[in-house]
Amino acid sequence: MEPDEIIEYVRENVKKDDIFELAYNRIFAPGVVLGLTEEDEETGEGLRIGLQLTGKVLSDTVEIDLHKLKDEIVEIRHIPTGDPDDEENLVVIEAYDDDDIVKVEYDM
Repeated sequence: MEPDEIIEYVRENVKKDDIFELAYNRIFAPGVVLGLTEEDEETGEGLRIGLQLTGKVLSDTVEIDLHKLKDEIVEIRHIPTGDPDDEENLVVIEAYDDDDIVKVEYDM
């Protein structure tokens, strides 16, 4: 799956109050979704996700532009129910580059 398809998954499936964990580059950002902001052609900003981080050291609010880092995404973990203990509905998307092919695996 191409990086744009990962962004499309977020656009279509991630909602407010879902649990969303994003690993990109060397950053891991676990949190609760505060909202999604659609692309803005005037400013050039991409799809942005607002998260209330749930880390042990840092629990701040951040907004991440997924288009700016789409090629650096390593893994997305999404629990649509918003219950961190709901392993039954956990969706894991792993993206990796192997000979210029981006592969994504879904565990449901």
